[in-house]
Amino acid sequence: MSKRTTWIISFIFLVIGFMIAIQFQTTNAGPAKDRETRDEWEIREAIESQQGQQQEFLTKVSKADQTIENYQQQSKQQKIETLKASISSLERKAGLTEQTGAGIMIEVVPIFVESDEVQTYPSISPQLLSRLINDLNEFGADEIAIGSERVTNLSPVRGVNGYTYVNNRPLPPLPVKITALADNPKKLSDYIEVSQSNDYFAIENLDLRIEIRQDITLPKFEDPLHLEVLQEAEMEKTDE
Repeated sequence: MSKRTTWIISFIFLVIGFMIAIQFQTTNAGPAKDRETRDEWEIREAIESQQGQQQEFLTKVSKADQTIENYQQQSKQQKIETLKASISSLERKAGLTEQTGAGIMIEVVPIFVESDEVQTYPSISPQLLSRLINDLNEFGADEIAIGSERVTNLSPVRGVNGYTYVNNRPLPPLPVKITALADNPKKLSDYIEVSQSNDYFAIENLDLRIEIRQDITLPKFEDPLHLEVLQEAEMEKTDE
């Protein structure tokens, strides 16, 4: 082999080695840079989320301070009226009063399919009902009632001996009417139409017939509120 040929072969291997080195460096550098960028965005999102929560908390504190300041500046009669208004607002939020407004009415009815086989009459399971309640709350419902039962944060939905109970009372037989008040009934109706609840009810041979109404009255929550913790706190405060 001549000296010139040896130089050419050496030069070719040198170029190949150089290209492999560049490729190896690029491969290693790329994911690290992407990972750095991704980590940076995750940190930014976390910071923005914390800043938003902090701002919301400060707004609530400021509003509470302003309420206290206004209350302290009021006369005795004004303080009584303010307390009455606060109690009325709390009762409404707790579902202890009837509530009227615009919203939607959902009628849960069975789907009967023409078939030679005997079809089992469907029923609403606690899991199905809880899923629908969660979707209603998520999509903008302010207040909910199932039949004659007002649904609140204290309302249990559970199964007892094959029957679904709401507020410790059995669900009425189908068709069952579920009403919900909302600031935007049309938007709530559209969401429920395409929700997973609608699909799950259909799997169980149940249809959700949704109707928008401008004048819906929800019953009040009839069960007694369990305030044992509050009563114990009051007793401890009295003892002190």
